Amino acid sequence: MNAAIAIDQDVVLSAQGMVMRFGGITATDNVTLQLKRGARHALIGPNGAGKTTLINLLTGVLEPTAGRIVLEGQDISRLAPHERVRRGMVRTFQINQLFASMTPLQTLALVVSQQRGLGGRFWQALGSHAGVAERANALLEQFRLTEVMNQRTEVLAYGKRRLLEIAIALACEPRVLLLDEPVAGVPAGEREEILQTVAALPADVSVLLIEHDMDLVFSFAKRMTVLVNGAVLTEGDPQEIAADPRVKAVYLGYGDELAAEGRAHG
Repeated sequence: MNAAIAIDQDVVLSAQGMVMRFGGITATDNVTLQLKRGARHALIGPNGAGKTTLINLLTGVLEPTAGRIVLEGQDISRLAPHERVRRGMVRTFQINQLFASMTPLQTLALVVSQQRGLGGRFWQALGSHAGVAERANALLEQFRLTEVMNQRTEVLAYGKRRLLEIAIALACEPRVLLLDEPVAGVPAGEREEILQTVAALPADVSVLLIEHDMDLVFSFAKRMTVLVNGAVLTEGDPQEIAADPRVKAVYLGYGDELAAEGRAHG
């Protein structure tokens, strides 16, 4: 299962023929998706299109009915979620998965400590391992969290919590980062900070963005895949997607708005 598989060297993640059935319902229907090294790739589609199911398959939350997943030439289709993280595939969630009573500094120090094999001894690590403190502080600065680094997470503005979640994912040193609706539920006034931070993610990290916010999608993505009813409708660059009449039809009344976004960011 772990033998190397011949694959395009530019492709870091490949999902091939993914099928997920729940009883008589097919949630994903023969989906194939390739993420290239350094990609800025968006996965879009209406509610119920199968986006979250596909992400759950990629990350090991669900085991596919059929199909396989290859990460950097290795078949990871049957690996547990934590093993996929260890191999470099990390995701964020639509709903925050944070420690409410911990501060951003404590949280990031803990993650960095575990990533470096120091277990949960993050206070000791902060005091005796300069590298842990240095990395945690660099992440706090990168994700605009320095001013709130010592506040309990539960009192942070929602936009800051979303930034912290992305910072945690990056602290895991991913080669593939799956961003699951990073601006979901974030007030309009706090979105710009997230947009800028996502745009500045390291170029060597391949990113798959799942998002309904078309402004974020079109400002970020270099390639887009459209899912409808569990299957791939089409794939292309943002301008091709914005001009595709099938995509406009799927988004019904939003077709003109979609095309306008494509022109604005083209």
